Amino acid sequence: MPDATAAASGDERIKKRSRFREALIRPELGGIAGTIVVFALFLLFAHDSGMFSSQGVMNWSQVSAQFMIIAVGACLLMIAGEFDLSVGSMIGFAGMMIAIFGVTLGWPMWLAILTTLAMTLAIGALNGLIVVRTGLPSFIVTLALLFILRGFTIFLPQLIERKTIIGGIKEAAEGDWLAPLFGGKILTGLFQWMGEIGLISTFERGTRAGQPVVDGIPMLIVWALGLVIFGQVLLTKTRFGNWIFAAGGDAQAARYTGVPVSRVKILMFIFTAFCATVFATCQVMEFGSAGADRGLLKEFEAIIAVVIGGALLTGGYGSVIGAALGALIFGVVQQGLFFAGVESSLFRVFLGVILLFAVILNTYIRRMITGER
Repeated sequence: MPDATAAASGDERIKKRSRFREALIRPELGGIAGTIVVFALFLLFAHDSGMFSSQGVMNWSQVSAQFMIIAVGACLLMIAGEFDLSVGSMIGFAGMMIAIFGVTLGWPMWLAILTTLAMTLAIGALNGLIVVRTGLPSFIVTLALLFILRGFTIFLPQLIERKTIIGGIKEAAEGDWLAPLFGGKILTGLFQWMGEIGLISTFERGTRAGQPVVDGIPMLIVWALGLVIFGQVLLTKTRFGNWIFAAGGDAQAARYTGVPVSRVKILMFIFTAFCATVFATCQVMEFGSAGADRGLLKEFEAIIAVVIGGALLTGGYGSVIGAALGALIFGVVQQGLFFAGVESSLFRVFLGVILLFAVILNTYIRRMITGER
């Protein structure tokens, strides 16, 4: 009996260690830990700055949502084993094409948006086709598209308008049926009611006296949450999600088991382009203009968010929830530095430090998974 008891105890200890190890290799672990640390720091040092007021929460939520939209696409593509460095240029290009079609050429805004979306999805498909047909690294292929798209984004408005910023988008979008899906707000009545009963702050003077400071949830945030939910369900609850993991883990072995690896990768490039276009459309609707410099460095910020969220650079491992948490960290830190009175340029320093830390952590996790030394 004692021996049996000891053996049973030994088995339980092994299980405990196994569960602990499984917890350590969860891709979301880094994102969860980082989110807790970031919120704790700003609650400690910026709690009285307005960062956690209704307006402050909305500010960093919108910034986080921007990162989330492109991080979802980048996450699924990286899990599939590829990169897309043209995301930032795609954002600038898509916004500029919407402005050219909708303002310069006078098209209905819904037609400008849908035409631009068709163009960007075709470019995403082209990226994927070149990668799978030639075998070239996606890093190189999409780097080439980065320069091509950025060049057109600068050249086309100068050719047509003699300038690199095109305004008038809000005016052109008035009365359009599709534009509010990217530039509108939801739950405005709820926020009005919360302002009336004192749950959120209201303006005290001026033409908006008595109106809530936050009058609704922007569609940018709705799109971000919707894409995160869609990506998580696709990745974890569907056969196609298993194909994504297989394509990035071992593409050749996946082909032997019947996984359409090439199709999976092309579709992920297309989805990444879709996310970039959603971001661009929400951005031009918010600002009312398109600029040739929009989207600069967004591709790297998306990749960093995904890496913080636990994805491996080698593919085959990652989490959409983790990428969303990485995006949340970005938004909170970027706005938190402002609220804390810290020089905003230090945000780039933070990006570099946290990227290095995340890569080291993910390398350690990969070695745990594969048993490498």
